[in-house]
Formats: sequence, structure tokens, C-alpha cells
Amino acid sequence: MAKTIVVKQIGSPIRRPEVQRKTLIGLGLNKMHKTRELEDTPSVRGMINKISHLVEIVEERG
Repeated sequence: MAKTIVVKQIGSPIRRPEVQRKTLIGLGLNKMHKTRELEDTPSVRGMINKISHLVEIVEERG
């Protein structure tokens, strides 16, 4: 079974650069306090690191 992580959006994309908004959408997050379960891959981790001030990792599974 693949490792997964649960990511929650805690910051608003309002008044943020377009690149950060598109990264949020790429992760499947677009509303405050929304959570997504994503595969734990290097590309997903890199996207989370770019917008670490807007998201938090709630849980790591697997």
C-alpha cells in the first residue's frame, strides 16, 4: 500500500502570487479548511514545501 498524507489548507490565497494559487489548485485545495489525502511522493512534498505557510500536514498514513 502506498504512503499517503492528509493535507489541510489553513491560509487564504487572497493577495498571494499566482504561482502559489496554482500550486494550491494543483494539490486539490481551493477553500479554507479543506483537506485532501494525497500520495506521498517527492513532487507532492515539493509543492507542499513551496506553500508551507498556506497548508499543514494533518496526518501521515501507511
